[in-house]
Amino acid sequence: MNLILDGHHYKYELESLANMFFHENKVRVVTEKDFSQAEYLYTYFFPEPDGTVSLKVVTKLDQKLREEEFRGRPGENDLDRFCEYHLCRMLYRQLEDATGISLAWGMLTGVRPVRLIYRYRERGMDDGQIRKHLHRDYFVTDEKIDLLLRTADKEKAILDLSRPESFSLYISIPFCPSRCNYCSFVSHSIERAKKLIPEYVALLIREIEYVAPIVQMLGLRLETVYFGGGTPTAIPSDLLEQIICTIERHFNLSHLREYTVEAGRPDTITLQNLEMLKRKGVTRISINPQTMNDTVLEQIGRRHTAAQTVEAFQMARQAGHRNINMDLIAGLTGDSLESFCHTVDQVIAMAPENITLHTLSVKRSSRLGQHAKDFYLQEHQRVTDMLSYAGRRFYQEQYRPYYLYRQKNTMENMENVGYCKEGKEGYYNVYIMDETHSIIALGAGGVSKLRRPGGTLLHRIFNYKYPYEYIERFDMVLRRKDEIIAFYRQTE
Repeated sequence: MNLILDGHHYKYELESLANMFFHENKVRVVTEKDFSQAEYLYTYFFPEPDGTVSLKVVTKLDQKLREEEFRGRPGENDLDRFCEYHLCRMLYRQLEDATGISLAWGMLTGVRPVRLIYRYRERGMDDGQIRKHLHRDYFVTDEKIDLLLRTADKEKAILDLSRPESFSLYISIPFCPSRCNYCSFVSHSIERAKKLIPEYVALLIREIEYVAPIVQMLGLRLETVYFGGGTPTAIPSDLLEQIICTIERHFNLSHLREYTVEAGRPDTITLQNLEMLKRKGVTRISINPQTMNDTVLEQIGRRHTAAQTVEAFQMARQAGHRNINMDLIAGLTGDSLESFCHTVDQVIAMAPENITLHTLSVKRSSRLGQHAKDFYLQEHQRVTDMLSYAGRRFYQEQYRPYYLYRQKNTMENMENVGYCKEGKEGYYNVYIMDETHSIIALGAGGVSKLRRPGGTLLHRIFNYKYPYEYIERFDMVLRRKDEIIAFYRQTE
């Protein structure tokens, strides 16, 4: 479907907004005025001689034309924001009418909507004014506004702990027992990549040893360590312990607020590795069922059962772990509302300190015909009801949201939210999403995001994506880490 831009350059927001309604039927942005297509989205801008601007949106969808015009005078230095907002507003209303779907987040397209709360509060707006503004001007539902306000209250306290010299360390272990059918991370099944693991670990240790003197020389202060992947506990326990011991030897951990290892898949968890993690000072682990429905687990490519999740959780408690996160996903293939609600209740009954709720990114029908519209509405309601139920139950059981982000192509453009018991927030999750301070990422697929003390400039350093690339081109991996020194020695 063509999105036609006539007389303006407001591509990004209009395209993002349109794609929220047509996930798989990706919108193609064009400037040629071709109205012969069966479906199109036309957006028009024209400046009038008296300083006003004329804006128009015309859509042809499902064999029906919709049209809306707006004329107004933007404030000084406000032309782009003024025009972009009103074009998006008209386009949203027409797409809402065409599809029958009112998006819970309304017109908001950003990854980090909670930042709006900070911005509005800095301008002196109280929560009542913020609520009115988001609902009236951006069509955000009261439920999502509540979520934003609650998240901002918790998250801000974590952000304020970060100091100019703070940084976090991410360690990538890109191996899993099997690959889930929804996974977008760089991960290799143990069966296919087992022979790479010893060499990968040896080189990862070298990368750790190479970076440690750099951060020491720059006077950086390590706040959090996070092992992700993949599934870190998928590799042999002795190799995982070697990596942890290397960090312990080469980094100053005296200021550490949090040490997280994603135990992740229940079928990789043993009492031995749980006890090792506890002994080595890991303060937070994840045991991620995604669902407690065995049929759904099989459909998504997981090789464990719900009973194994319960067993792994009980072993973690036995090993002394008192800060456990569990991940759930709303919208999994084959998962009904009833089944999802049962999963939420089972996980709450285990009483983990953290529960992270993700919304699945799924493929959609590419046509707007009647069957597709019915499908949209059905799926929209299912996922909306799942998230609403989970939010209510978490709140009832004293879990509070502390970080939130949205991803493109997520089902119904919904959110991923971290909930926790009081005092059990996951610091790394907040720092990586807010880009508060530098994240130095080591291992295959790691992306370091550098933020200089007192500055706003961000610089990314990419490691090679796949383990075999990381191994084959390791010398370049180390050379790229020298960019850390150059970045911190720059002036703003």
